[in-house]
Amino acid sequence: MRTDVTEEIIETDSEEETFELGKKLGKEAAGGQIYTLTGDLGAGKTVFAKGFAAGLGVTEYVNSPTFTILQEYDTGRLPVYHFDVYRIGDISEMDEIGYEDCFFGDGVCLVEWADIIDELIPENAVRIRIERDMRKGADHRVITIRH
Repeated sequence: MRTDVTEEIIETDSEEETFELGKKLGKEAAGGQIYTLTGDLGAGKTVFAKGFAAGLGVTEYVNSPTFTILQEYDTGRLPVYHFDVYRIGDISEMDEIGYEDCFFGDGVCLVEWADIIDELIPENAVRIRIERDMRKGADHRVITIRH
């Protein structure tokens, strides 16, 4: 178990701010890193992912690969492997799509709904949880980053 984990909590008040936070982290991302995204439906995982990809210089349209499970983007400074594992029925489906090539390659992985495949996520992954805080407004998000 890692003992050097740090945690940051960042609050955003709009989709634009959530996108910009993703963009900032994308600019800082290095090859071989895995970022997990968890949170309820509509919490902002895909908005964050779009910003993250923009930070890496991806020029392609980014959307959540809900029905394809994996979308690859190669127009940025690093390949981006964007997973949405919401529809994974059995963890063995990850083997079928060759997740290991992505997780342990030179690109950057974003994994939406990562808690579904938690046993496959390496210990050194950056874990991001996005939560709504309706007490502070419909667009307010509390984003916890553990790295």
